[in-house]
Amino acid sequence: MVFKRVLGSLGVGGPVVETVLDREPVRPGGVVRGHVRLRGGGGACDLEHLALELVAGVEAGCGGEEHEGGVVFDRLRLGGGFRLDAREHREIPFTIHIPWETPLTEVSGQPLGVVLGVRVELAAAGATDHGDPEPLIVRPLPVQEAVLGALGRLGFGLVAADLRLAHIAGTGQRLPFHQEIELTPAPQYLHAVNEIALTLLTGADGMEVVLEADKRGRGAGALGRHTVRHEDLERRDWTGEVDSWIRALIESRARHTARDGRTGAGGAIAGVTGGTGVTGVTGATAGTAVGGAVGGGMVAAGLGDALGNLAGLGDLGGPGSEEEDRG
Repeated sequence: MVFKRVLGSLGVGGPVVETVLDREPVRPGGVVRGHVRLRGGGGACDLEHLALELVAGVEAGCGGEEHEGGVVFDRLRLGGGFRLDAREHREIPFTIHIPWETPLTEVSGQPLGVVLGVRVELAAAGATDHGDPEPLIVRPLPVQEAVLGALGRLGFGLVAADLRLAHIAGTGQRLPFHQEIELTPAPQYLHAVNEIALTLLTGADGMEVVLEADKRGRGAGALGRHTVRHEDLERRDWTGEVDSWIRALIESRARHTARDGRTGAGGAIAGVTGGTGVTGVTGATAGTAVGGAVGGGMVAAGLGDALGNLAGLGDLGGPGSEEEDRG
């Protein structure tokens, strides 16, 4: 493998670094293993600290400009305070736990256009610089597959997956951004809605699901909640339940449209954390993203196949998998 120069700020002949990841994909809440390879430059160098960062390509602002270097959403200190001699080779193994809310980069083998990476940060001689990010592949948890699979069976199509630098009011969101998955409605809902936006906020016990209809329109929405835990996977009729969420969202939107006298957007939040499966819709205005937010993903070719593939899911299993040892 080719080493990648890291500390340009240290000048020509400085140390070089490479981040090497185990190539197994990971799921939210899982772990990533690998090692950092260091090679000394033309002379000895005292390294003050060495850290790993999880970064996401998130755009923000009305112009859609991307944050330089990405948004850091987790960090692991590996050490520091040691000397790297000239031409010395050193390997430092690591295990980093990724947050439960880490966005998905692919569904059913289809890339979503979301860019995540693991990069090294190295400081020496009072200067700090970063290596090139190593791409990170994140696949859905079983509970996420359950919801996406139900949407696929209902006939929804997957358009794009964006990362939005914003917090969704009324949720337990922890990261500074969230993933929004844009869906085209199934034929049976086309008369009532043009687009559904979906956000899946996972946690150790379950998941919050945020649904919003025709987000780019005008108008107010309504708040609704539905609850489930990871272990409830096999005890639910996911297709029927997700259908009830969508119908409740549409009914809520219609009530707000009639009340406000305009053809606006409606939103609903379905929080999946507990485990009743009862649909509840209130007249409260839906809390959507607070602050600037524009898409950070890209429309990927062939995304329409992703939900179709998930629609045939059989045994969903539990939240664990062989590639997500949470040790």
